[in-house]
Amino acid sequence: EIQNLIERLRRSGLRLDREGRWWHEGEQVTHRRLAMVLNQWLDRLDDGRYILRLDAERYAYVEVEDAPFQLLTLEQRGEALWATLSDGSEEELAYGSLTEGEGGALYCQVRGRFSARFSRQAQQLIAPRVEQDEDGFALRAAGKSWPIGAA
Repeated sequence: EIQNLIERLRRSGLRLDREGRWWHEGEQVTHRRLAMVLNQWLDRLDDGRYILRLDAERYAYVEVEDAPFQLLTLEQRGEALWATLSDGSEEELAYGSLTEGEGGALYCQVRGRFSARFSRQAQQLIAPRVEQDEDGFALRAAGKSWPIGAA
């Protein structure tokens, strides 16, 4: 009984769309700092459901339409490409994880266990580094050629 109540209370009415915009019960979350905090709290349970995690015991379910994170922009630092994510964090691009999805959208692995969809800006920044060879497309970065797989 109490567990059912807790599960019902965890339904937040929040949704993250494929463009990285937050919605609550059909209304877009337009407050930038609130959207950033929601991105920072985003996590996933072992069963694959996405949540907003406050701590180990307190979390709420959220619907994620596509990838949970957006790769907003890329910056070259030495030989490496660094990505800025929708939660404000930065990390080196996981070159070997690049895949192409529906409509030519690019995706990669972030935080070691999540998927990120490239924003339009990030796709434009990476486009000059993408080459076509006999095996398909590859990213030229960090001194290597990295195949881009199919999602």
